[in-house]
Amino acid sequence: MQVIFKELTKSFEESLLESLIKNEKKEEFEKIRKNLINQASKEEYGDYQCNICLVLSKIYKSNPREIAITFIETLKENKKISNLCEDLEIAGPGFINIKLKNKVLIEEIKSNIKCPRAGVPLSHKNNSHSQKKVIVDFSSPNIAKEMHVGHLRSTIIGDSISKIFEFRGYIVLRLNHIGDWGTQFGMLITQLKDLYSSDLKEIDRIKISDLVEFYKASKKRFDNEIEFQKRSREEVVQLQSGVKKSIEAWKLLCNQSRKEFDQIYKTLNIKIKERGESFYNPFLKSIIEDLNDKRLLVEDQGAKCVFLDGMTNKEGNPLPLIIQKKDGGFNYATTDLAALRYRFNKEPNGDNAARIIYVTDHGQSNHFAGVFQVAKRANWIPKDCEVNHVPFGLVQGIDGKKLKTREGDTIKLKDLLSESVKRAKEDLLKRLEIESRFENDDFILNTSKVIGIGAVKYADLSQNRITNYQFSFEKMLSLNGNTAPYLLYTLVRISGINRKNNMTKEAINLESISYSHDLEWKLIRKLLNFDEVIISIEKDLMPNRLCNYLFELCKTFNRFYDQVPILKGEMITKISRLTLCALTEKTLKLSLELLGIETLERM
Repeated sequence: MQVIFKELTKSFEESLLESLIKNEKKEEFEKIRKNLINQASKEEYGDYQCNICLVLSKIYKSNPREIAITFIETLKENKKISNLCEDLEIAGPGFINIKLKNKVLIEEIKSNIKCPRAGVPLSHKNNSHSQKKVIVDFSSPNIAKEMHVGHLRSTIIGDSISKIFEFRGYIVLRLNHIGDWGTQFGMLITQLKDLYSSDLKEIDRIKISDLVEFYKASKKRFDNEIEFQKRSREEVVQLQSGVKKSIEAWKLLCNQSRKEFDQIYKTLNIKIKERGESFYNPFLKSIIEDLNDKRLLVEDQGAKCVFLDGMTNKEGNPLPLIIQKKDGGFNYATTDLAALRYRFNKEPNGDNAARIIYVTDHGQSNHFAGVFQVAKRANWIPKDCEVNHVPFGLVQGIDGKKLKTREGDTIKLKDLLSESVKRAKEDLLKRLEIESRFENDDFILNTSKVIGIGAVKYADLSQNRITNYQFSFEKMLSLNGNTAPYLLYTLVRISGINRKNNMTKEAINLESISYSHDLEWKLIRKLLNFDEVIISIEKDLMPNRLCNYLFELCKTFNRFYDQVPILKGEMITKISRLTLCALTEKTLKLSLELLGIETLERM
C-alpha cells in the first residue's frame, strides 16, 4: 500500500498547489505537507483521511467545509486520483474521507500474494550500493554476573528491531556491548589468584562452578578487607598495563561468562556479535585529546568533563558528563563515546554505520542524552547519520512491584525461560488429555518449547516498550487474547486449510479472483496494511505496533473464517477466499519471524 499512498499523496499535493495554495503561502505549506494524508482512524471513514482543510482554514481565516468543497472539485479533475479513489467525502467540519476503488485493492492483493515479502518493499530498491548499515546495540550483560530478567527486554526488543531492519534490506550489525572491563576485574582476578594460586600455570584448566557466587564472595572481601582491596586496585593497574598473567586471568573469567550467555542466546535463538568494552580501550586516550583540541573539555575538581547544554541539576547548574576521573581512570561515558565515534567512522578501521540504535533501560536515558550531545558537539556524528536510544520500562510482578523471587532475589533469566516451557508443557498435556489425543515425546517437547519461549517474547514485545509491564505466566500462555499461543493457534488453523486444499503458488489462479462479502474486504484491507506497519516501526522503533497489528489481523481472519463459507460456492469464490487464507498465512509467518517467534504445523 506504500506505493498507492505515495502516489495518492503526490496527487493531493499537486491538486492542493493548483487550487488552494497561493504563492505567498507556499512556505507555510512546506511545514504542513508531511501529514497531508493519514490512514483512516476508523474503517467507516474509508481507507485514508485528509485534514488539510482544517489547517488551511486557520491560515486563510475561512470556513474549512467551503475549502473542502473547492478542494474536492479540483481532486476529481485529477486522473490519477480518479483511477485510485472510489469516493471522496466531506465529514465533520472539513475532513475528507478517501475510499479506494475495489479493483485497486484487488491488484494490490494479487501483487502481495506473488511477493515473498507480502508486499513489504526493500529500503534500497534492489541496489546493493545504496544499502545502509544499521548497528543495533542490545543485551549487554556484565562478565561474572548472571543474565537476569532485567536483560530480557533489551535482548528481545533488540533482536526484533534487528530482524525488521534486516527484512527491509539494511546491513545490520548486532552488537553485544559486554561489560568486560573496569575496576571490578581487579577484585575478581585477585580472588582467582588467592583461590587457585597453584593452578595459575595451567589457567585454562581452572573451572569455576558458580561464577555468580564467585563474584559475590570477591565483592564481600573487597568491601570488608582493606588488604584485599589494596591488592585489587594494584591488579587493575596490572591488567590495564597488559601484564600477561592478569590478562590470562581476565580471559578465563570472560570465557566462563560467555558460556553461560551463549546458552541463553541459544535458548532464545538470538544471533549477536560480542564486542565488549575492552575493545574500545585503545581509543579512550584519543577521546580526551580530541575533546581537548575542540575546547569542549573542562577540568572541574580534578576531573575532566564536558558541561551539558540544557541539562541541569537541582540547583539549576549545568550537569557535567565526566570523561576522565580525578585519579586518571575512564568510565562508561568515555567508553560509549569511543564506541560511538568508532561505529560512525568511515575509515577502514571503523564500522561506517548510517544509524546506531541503543536498546537499554529507561534509567540510562540521561546518560545517553549526554553522550549523544557531546558526540554531536564534537562532530563525531555525520550529518547524514542518525543515533537513537530505545528506552524500556521495568518487568514487574502481578503485584506491580519489580519482578523478584519469593526470597527477594532478582530472577535468573534461564530459570524464567525454563518455567515458561514447563508451564506450556503442563497446559499442552491437559489439552491432549481433554481431546483424547496421543502425541509422541518429540512433539510435546518441541511444541512446549516453541509456545513457552514464544509466549515470553510476545508478552514483552506486545507492550509499549517505554512503560513498565506486569509479567504473568497465566496471561501470556492463554489461548485467548493478545498472546503468542492465540496467534500460533490461528496460524495452525490457516495452514491446515491451505494444506488440505493444495494452496501452493502453482495451484493459485489469480486472474479471476473477486470479492463481495464485507468480511472479505475487511480482511483485505487489514492484510494490505502490513507494509505500512513495518515501515512505521523502522521510524519509531516500537515493535508493539506489529503485535497489535497481528492481533487485529487474527481477530479479523477468525471472524472471516467463522462467518464466511470458504470451501462452498462456485470455484471462483472458493479460490478467491483461499487466496486470502494463503496471504494471511504468509503475513503471519513473516511477522512472527520478525518477532523472533518460531511457528508450528500443529499444536
